[in-house]
Amino acid sequence: MNWTEITIKVAGKDTELAAAIANMTVPYGIYIEDYSDLEQKAEEIAHINLIDEELLAKDREVSIIHIYISECDNALEAVEFLKERFTAEKIDFQIGSIGVDDADWNENWKKYFHTSEIGEKLVIVPSWETYENKNGRTVLNIDPGAAFGTGTHATTSLCLSLLENYVTPETSMLDIGTGSGILSIASVLLGAKNAIGVDIDAQSVKTAKENAEINKIADKAKFIVGDLADKVTGKYNVICANIVADVIIKLFDNVEQFLEDGGVFITSGIIDIRKDDVLNKAFQKGFEIAEECYKDNWCAFVFKKI
Repeated sequence: MNWTEITIKVAGKDTELAAAIANMTVPYGIYIEDYSDLEQKAEEIAHINLIDEELLAKDREVSIIHIYISECDNALEAVEFLKERFTAEKIDFQIGSIGVDDADWNENWKKYFHTSEIGEKLVIVPSWETYENKNGRTVLNIDPGAAFGTGTHATTSLCLSLLENYVTPETSMLDIGTGSGILSIASVLLGAKNAIGVDIDAQSVKTAKENAEINKIADKAKFIVGDLADKVTGKYNVICANIVADVIIKLFDNVEQFLEDGGVFITSGIIDIRKDDVLNKAFQKGFEIAEECYKDNWCAFVFKKI
């Protein structure tokens, strides 16, 4: 099997959060170069104090995170997701890849992203494919462009499946970290009266608007560049956040002010080893689990305020 290697260089202080974000792209693990405590680790692990000059010359102030994407997955989507999330978290980074040619961007999307039926009602169809809708599914046409969110990633498909259970004709939906706009658009296609998607990344918002036009629901789906606190007002029946555990934990500090009485907060992007951290914060803030589901190593929850 061929692999694409993605490398991200970040400041040492940002390593933990950057690694959590990176782990969203590959639940089976990442490799981190961190030489900040080289001498101490050499003594503790190898019981030596003689260290190779090449290692001693390494930058102690930065970490390099290595991710390996298999040929059957979409490395380009991973790269764009990482750029978007690091920017949102104000993490300075340098990203590179071996095996991804930006000049072949569109062809790479077509190679890895195909029509996918999700849950009981939805089918995600890329703009370059046709779909014979024999079972009357709700069709969501999408061109991912330079944004995360095709529906193929486990975290996105979990959110889409959960949305089916909570969207009604009275639903106003808020999508935090909207990416390609897929969750906002899906909610309107499933019957919501309107949706708002917010993202720190301007390119993602541009892509989301284009996808809303493709699906002919631009009058019901609005997309905003910015963060939650600065740009969003009002209350919503359904709030979605398909981000990372650390960001979701922070959201519990103020998400209640945007949630209608009896509304639901749907979250995903939570790797299984961070499940308890998210649940502890949710319970601390007075939320309870209304529904939960799992796929691969990922968790998704529907929370309601007690």
